[in-house]
Amino acid sequence: MELNYYKQYYEMERQHWWFIAREKIICEHIAKIKREQLAGKALRILNIGCGTGRSTEYLMQFGEVTSLEYDQFCCEYTRERTGLDIINGSITELPFADNSYDLVVAYDVIEHVEDDNLAMREMKRVCVEGGVVMVTVPAFMSLWGQHDVINHHYRRYQIGRINELFNTQGATGKLVFSSYFNTYLFLPILAVRKLTNLLHKISPPKEKKSDFDSVQTGLVNGLLEKLMHSENKRMLSGKAWPFGVSILGYWHKKV
Repeated sequence: MELNYYKQYYEMERQHWWFIAREKIICEHIAKIKREQLAGKALRILNIGCGTGRSTEYLMQFGEVTSLEYDQFCCEYTRERTGLDIINGSITELPFADNSYDLVVAYDVIEHVEDDNLAMREMKRVCVEGGVVMVTVPAFMSLWGQHDVINHHYRRYQIGRINELFNTQGATGKLVFSSYFNTYLFLPILAVRKLTNLLHKISPPKEKKSDFDSVQTGLVNGLLEKLMHSENKRMLSGKAWPFGVSILGYWHKKV
C-alpha cells in the first residue's frame, strides 16, 4: 500500500461516520462484557489488525492493549504517527502463548484471511479460560462490490457462518451474542452496490474507490453516525437484528 493510503485511512478511522459509530457500538458491548463475563477487572487485551491505531486507542480505556498488524508498512506508519507499540504478525500464527489474554478482538479482519477457521482457532488459543473473543465482519455476499475488492476481502459473511466458527473451531465455550448491525442503511447500500456494480460492468472506472471515500465530515456524516449507533440499544438488550451490512459477535471461553 502507498503512504497516502495510510494517511487517508488514519483520518477515516477518526472522522468517518461508519468508524465512529462502530467504535461506540464496540465500546458499549465491551463495557457490558466486562461487567457480565469478566468480573469488571482491568483487561489484558489483544487487538488483532489494529490498522492505524484508533481501535487500540479506544480499547485502552478497558485495560492493557497489545496491538498486532499484519502489514509491515502499516506497522511502521502507525508507530511513527501514534507512538503506539505495534507488533508485526499474522492472525493465523499469533506470536503469543496459550491463555494469554482476557479479551481477544479482531475488528473487520478475518474477511481478509483465506483460512478463517485457523484464524478463529488462534484467537481462541490465546484467550484465557473465562475470557472473550470478539469479532466484527462485513455481511452478505449480495453486498459484494468494489469496496471489497479494494480492501482485499476473501468473503462477506452470514451470521450462521460466524456462529459456526465460534462453535466449532478450537477451544470450547459459549456463544454469548451475535447480530447483524448497520441495518437501517442496508437497503440503500444494497441498491447503491447493485447499481454501481452494473455501471462498472458497462463502463469500468478509471479510478477504484472504497465506500469510505464518500461522506467523511459535516452534517450528513454526523446524521449517519447517529443513525447507525442508535441500533445498539436493541443489541445491548440481547436482541439481534435480522439483517445488516455488518455482523458483531462474541464468545466466552469455558472448559
